[in-house]
Amino acid sequence: MINRAEQAILDQAAAILERESFGQQFTSPSAVAKFVQLKIAALEHEVFAVMFLNNQHALIEFETMFRGTIDGAAVYPREVAKAALLKNAAAVIFAHNHPSGITTPSNSDKQITERLCSALALFDIRVLDHVIVSQTSTTSFAEMGLL
Repeated sequence: MINRAEQAILDQAAAILERESFGQQFTSPSAVAKFVQLKIAALEHEVFAVMFLNNQHALIEFETMFRGTIDGAAVYPREVAKAALLKNAAAVIFAHNHPSGITTPSNSDKQITERLCSALALFDIRVLDHVIVSQTSTTSFAEMGLL
């Protein structure tokens, strides 16, 4: 369990990482996994975040869009599409954490990813990956052939 001082340090490190990552190209699942692991893996509740990318897969913005409980978060494709359009994103990468530490995609993880892909395809916004993270491991939908 992380105490408040440690969490404050992680939050500061994540803010620095995000500042330094603005405009960086994310072209490998391992680079994405490292980035999102630092941003959301230590949280005690589940969150669903989106990396909004330009045509060259450079980071426009990282946004935690939905917050849930210890074992789930409601995700709304309409809100993701709206945010992607407002940010003029050409591509997105989804990320969420599993506080349990097990990063195996659940059936609901697969279903929401399919719904999000379908919704964003209407606007020609590519979904490059969906990464599930914990403090000790990561799972990439792209690497598993699920996208």
